Amino acid sequence: RKNTKRVPSFRKLLRTSKIKLDNKLKNKQYKQQSAAKKYRKEQKKLREAVRDAISRKPFPLEECKKKQVAQKWEEEEEEDALPLDMMDEDDLKLMEDLAQKASFLTRDLSSNEPVHVKKRKHESVIDKYEKVPRRMQTEPEKELIHLLPIKDKGGIIPQTMEKPVLHVAQDEEDDTEEMEEAEDFNEEPLPVLTPEEMAAQRRQKLQERKRHIAALASGILSEPDNNIKKLKELRAMLMEQDPNVAVIVRKLVMVSLMEVFKDIVPSYKIRPLTEAEKATKVKKETQKLREYEEGLVSQYKFYLENLEQTIKDWKQRKLKKSNVISLKAYKGLAEIAVKCLCELLVALPHFNFHNNIIVLIVPLMNDASKMISQLCFEAVKKLFKQDKLGYASLGVVKVISGLVRGRNYDVRPEVLKVFLHLRIKEVELQKDSEDIAPKKKFMTYKEKRKNLSRMQRKWKKAEEKLERELLEAEASESKEKKLKLHTETLNIVFVTYFRILKKAQKSPLLPAVLEGLAKFAHLINVEFFDDLLIVLHSLIASGVLRYRESLHCILSAFHILSGQGDVLNIDPMKFYTHLYKTLFSLHAGGTNDDIGIVLQCLDVMFAKRRKQVSQQRALAFLKRLSTLALHVLPNSSVGILATNRVLMQTFPKMDLLLDNESQGSGIYLPELDEPEHCNAQNTALWELHLLQRHYHPTVQKFAAHLIAGAPTEGSGALSLDLSQRPATELFEAYSIRGMTFNPPVAAVTPRRKDTFSHMDSFIDEELKKQLQQHISETIVHKRLDFAKHLKESSLS
Repeated sequence: RKNTKRVPSFRKLLRTSKIKLDNKLKNKQYKQQSAAKKYRKEQKKLREAVRDAISRKPFPLEECKKKQVAQKWEEEEEEDALPLDMMDEDDLKLMEDLAQKASFLTRDLSSNEPVHVKKRKHESVIDKYEKVPRRMQTEPEKELIHLLPIKDKGGIIPQTMEKPVLHVAQDEEDDTEEMEEAEDFNEEPLPVLTPEEMAAQRRQKLQERKRHIAALASGILSEPDNNIKKLKELRAMLMEQDPNVAVIVRKLVMVSLMEVFKDIVPSYKIRPLTEAEKATKVKKETQKLREYEEGLVSQYKFYLENLEQTIKDWKQRKLKKSNVISLKAYKGLAEIAVKCLCELLVALPHFNFHNNIIVLIVPLMNDASKMISQLCFEAVKKLFKQDKLGYASLGVVKVISGLVRGRNYDVRPEVLKVFLHLRIKEVELQKDSEDIAPKKKFMTYKEKRKNLSRMQRKWKKAEEKLERELLEAEASESKEKKLKLHTETLNIVFVTYFRILKKAQKSPLLPAVLEGLAKFAHLINVEFFDDLLIVLHSLIASGVLRYRESLHCILSAFHILSGQGDVLNIDPMKFYTHLYKTLFSLHAGGTNDDIGIVLQCLDVMFAKRRKQVSQQRALAFLKRLSTLALHVLPNSSVGILATNRVLMQTFPKMDLLLDNESQGSGIYLPELDEPEHCNAQNTALWELHLLQRHYHPTVQKFAAHLIAGAPTEGSGALSLDLSQRPATELFEAYSIRGMTFNPPVAAVTPRRKDTFSHMDSFIDEELKKQLQQHISETIVHKRLDFAKHLKESSLS
């Protein structure tokens, strides 16, 4: 048949749309696939037919079966067969010919299929294979190579060829010869390397690995979208198997991957695509971006799993089957893995699997290894300090609370001290805060139609549109959401604190709890104030607390009372008495650092509660603090004198202590522990005269200022640098913890002694002449005669 289909011209191809051309190409490919599929089916049928023809062999019937069948036929013939005289000669001859053929015995009579179920085409093929002569079992089977069949009018003619045996034998001989040569080669001993050669070989391998890591990392950073496979290749190097360089290479790959992820990770969280999104058609750029994000998330997940497995293997003291790395080396690998996790915790708080990193890092804060626990502490502190919204902080606080409860409060105190670095300054204190400060809402169409004119509606619409655009451009979290997160975080913190106060008062976590309560006490709900003050006072009265812990109790109590506690009618006189009684426990030794907490307590007790403090109490504290300033370090003296300055300026009649004359009856009792009844108005601040001669210049300035009555202006006033800074800040500024003196001590220049150029300026002229004459004379050494005197005496 002549093909009338013409080849399209080039101009026609230009007019054809791209979609049509794509469809034509797809149809062509589909036809080719269907033709190939059809050909494979035919080949399969041919192979099955050949296999059946080879395996099928005629089995002779047993004699007993033949007899039984003959008897049955005879009986049936006697009953049902027609008499022979009623049959034609042609029919009889045909029946005899059919009886001689036994081809029907080869058919499977148990099958229910009809005899002529297959096509004639297949029957002819099978008949052809049936005519192929059978092979004996003793004859060796020859391998056949099936060639392409030939198709003619009669059907398909299969083509086969025997596989040559001679070449196979020759190849086997060659293989055996090669194996023997390889065995001979293996039997030769390997060259023994000297330690220097082994070290050089190791350096060379390490240099090659470093170059490979650098090339992969630079390729990924240059084009992250197109080089996601290189990221997979770089991650595969975490399984380095060469025992000489395995440890160092794995460490380098861990750090390199961490830096790569910090650079290429986007500033948003990648969510998995839904089924509907996967089914929709998108642009090529969008599809490419989706594939890149999916590959990035999967590689990041595998990397985190590798780090986690490294840490688990070290914790469980497990060795891999390959035994490439020893147990000692696993500790170094685990430390690097922890460092990488800490860096990712701080650098990528917005990205996927951040909660998984938190779950890994927080339990390691309680690890026995000091280095690993310190790394985790620092990472969590950094995370708290830089977390402005509160999502990451809330996740960490939840995990820490669960860890403390799960370990039955048997954790290190540093785990709870991390709470002190939370950036929480205000929370939602009332449930109806949304009603008090309602969210700004835009007017509905009905409200505009009812309340505004047409022109006003037009202006209002433009104004609301501008406000919406400004809100979208700002892209900042609302204050209400932030307060909600902070409130939830602080609730978990307080639940943890209260559990420890209730169930584990003798736990080493108590100091950290009291310190945390002292910081966040002003944010506690009013309902818990009475119970909490009772618990704090019972802890102080029990005597089991150390001095620093009791100071935290006092600070917590006054923070509670200075905030919402103003509405409560509670007299904290017992806390004033305890602080007054224990002030002399401070000294220039180990308790010098506790003075910072004392200064905070005094600020809350007097400056913020000046209306509730009596004059007698203020005078007693002023006198005792002046005495304490004599025997502490200079930074503590500066902080205490700054507090005394605040007391003298806040409370009237404090200048009584600058006068020698006594006021009222009674004598000052310094040993009495009750500030209200020690008669402090009958004493004087004689300590200030001693502090005026202190070796520290700042202490001298404060003492002279207080003796002058702490004036705010005039000759006795302090400089702005000292007067405007709080006592706690001055205490830290003048600290000598770093072995430095503030202000720095001026260098003392040694006095130069007078030197004289003329050494003989004080010698008399006459003596000078005799000396010169003696020096100029030449001395002739004569032989000494010790017997001269004896000779002269004998002659005489």
